[in-house]
Amino acid sequence: MPETILEQITFVSMFDLMNKLSELKSKMEEARTRLDAIRVNGSAGDQEVKVVMNGNKKILSVDIAAHLLFPEKKEQVEGLVEVAFSRALAEAENVHETEMKAAGRDLLPRLPF
Repeated sequence: MPETILEQITFVSMFDLMNKLSELKSKMEEARTRLDAIRVNGSAGDQEVKVVMNGNKKILSVDIAAHLLFPEKKEQVEGLVEVAFSRALAEAENVHETEMKAAGRDLLPRLPF
């Protein structure tokens, strides 16, 4: 048990920090759960290729228009998938960052959230 006032303050501060870290962990898990439920989309080629991701950046589906599924369209499809994926990923990253910042903002106000 701490003996001096400084040791007592340090002990209380560490205890408070540990509680805040535990609360932060819980808030981050809640944010991850919310992000699993959020859907973001990316598309390319006038909606010919669509990618759906969740807020945790997991690809949920890829939809390619049937008229693109021919060998002579291979390069076009690859380019459209790349664009659609990049757009969905950018949106997922934005949502993910916003949710995680919100989860930690009130618990650790001195950190750059």
